Amino acid sequence: MTVKPILPPAMLGILGGGQLGRMFATAAKTMGYRVTVLDPDPQAPAAAFADVHLCRPYTDEAALHTLARTCAAVTTEFENVNADSMRWLAGEGVPVSPSGDCVAIAQDRIAEKTFIRQAGLSTAPFLAIRTARDLDADLSPYLPGILKTARLGYDGKGQVRVKTVEEARYALSELKHQPCVLEKMLPLETEVSVIVTRSAPSEVVSFPVAENHHADGILDVSIVPARVKPEIAERARAMAMRLAEALNYIGVLAVEFFVLEGDELVINEMAPRPHNSGHYTLDATLTSQFEQQVRAMCGLYPGRTDLHSPVVMVNLLGDVWGEEGAEPNWDILLTAPNAKLHLYGKTEARQGRKMGHFNVLAADADSALEQARAIRDTLG
Repeated sequence: MTVKPILPPAMLGILGGGQLGRMFATAAKTMGYRVTVLDPDPQAPAAAFADVHLCRPYTDEAALHTLARTCAAVTTEFENVNADSMRWLAGEGVPVSPSGDCVAIAQDRIAEKTFIRQAGLSTAPFLAIRTARDLDADLSPYLPGILKTARLGYDGKGQVRVKTVEEARYALSELKHQPCVLEKMLPLETEVSVIVTRSAPSEVVSFPVAENHHADGILDVSIVPARVKPEIAERARAMAMRLAEALNYIGVLAVEFFVLEGDELVINEMAPRPHNSGHYTLDATLTSQFEQQVRAMCGLYPGRTDLHSPVVMVNLLGDVWGEEGAEPNWDILLTAPNAKLHLYGKTEARQGRKMGHFNVLAADADSALEQARAIRDTLG
């Protein structure tokens, strides 16, 4: 490699201290690095695994100066961090991955979908809605559709299904006239995702494709290998790598796809970080997505992504916890020798809040799915 890699025990910085930051810190510490977390939450899950917790806003000048002075490289665990903070750190000579420019694209659905199209990749038909006047256009190519806020929407938040122009106008009002995209609803067969790691133009790998099922807009189950035709899986991997190349991306990139009738494949969205649908890699692949994040930011070659067992990942939301935060019944899950529990260290269980996940490894995906569902039924 042309750039000297960053080796342990260097200090690595991460913007964001949620569960993804926690799992990043675990991977980095296991590899011998030290970790600084910048997150304004005094109870940030990643803080328990970090050497340093800067409990400050992401724009705090003193905290950013500390990162620039003490960290050999910096990354992020979510796309809604301040992109200008990342650009400032890069301007101070700190290797920042992904770049602030990549994060800025992923923060805004209008910019994101426009970029994907410009890269020659397919998306659902969409119309940028910056003001109510944009709804005066011919909306027939986009209806029935989903009106989505351009920024800050996740896990189904900031999205309204609309069938008519009148419904679109009402939905825009309900969304307080924020910039939005109106995206046509398509004949969906299933959803899949690909996690790509790119540390240099010639150093890019992808994990096996995951098949994803959602409940109330939140990822519920990921099945690996995805139960789609091999040519669809291969096309998804190729499209994800092409997007990473177009972005000149360094780091871990998650790309979500819709599989449509007729085997058509379109990109739904991307995330400039490890992804919920990649949590299966903690137990079922030679290298996890979090180790890949460490390797990419440190200028190391990506690890191998071989799947050593079919696997199903199940999200654990706060809904599973009982009244006043009573713990789920872990007995069956923790006595199953092929099931792996991962809890995120969050102090308060709330409805719809991601509290953890578990992976079930089995001889085939269908067997893993059957067992995973049976285990989940025992938790409540």
